[in-house]
Amino acid sequence: MNLSQEDWVNQLAADENAVILDVRTEDEFNDGYIENAVNIDINKGQGFIYEIEELDKNKNYYVYCRSGARSAKACQVMNELGINNAYNLLGGILDWEGETINP
Repeated sequence: MNLSQEDWVNQLAADENAVILDVRTEDEFNDGYIENAVNIDINKGQGFIYEIEELDKNKNYYVYCRSGARSAKACQVMNELGINNAYNLLGGILDWEGETINP
């Protein structure tokens, strides 16, 4: 499900069962990420699928990438693997107005 930044942030803030998932590459992730995000690179192909299969299907996943395209695909894959609550951040981190962690 695609959510605007405002809806994504508000829903995330009210969700006690939330996991933030960054599906960018490790290099992109290391350039800055949303606080508490877990990084699983969608470009890993089958490796991405293996890691998604290990996730708790009862959690709610708030997914983002650079612009929103890869995270939309990730949400689709997650749905196919039995994760029903995956929310895509429209516009990705490029449009993100909140704080980021810069390691």
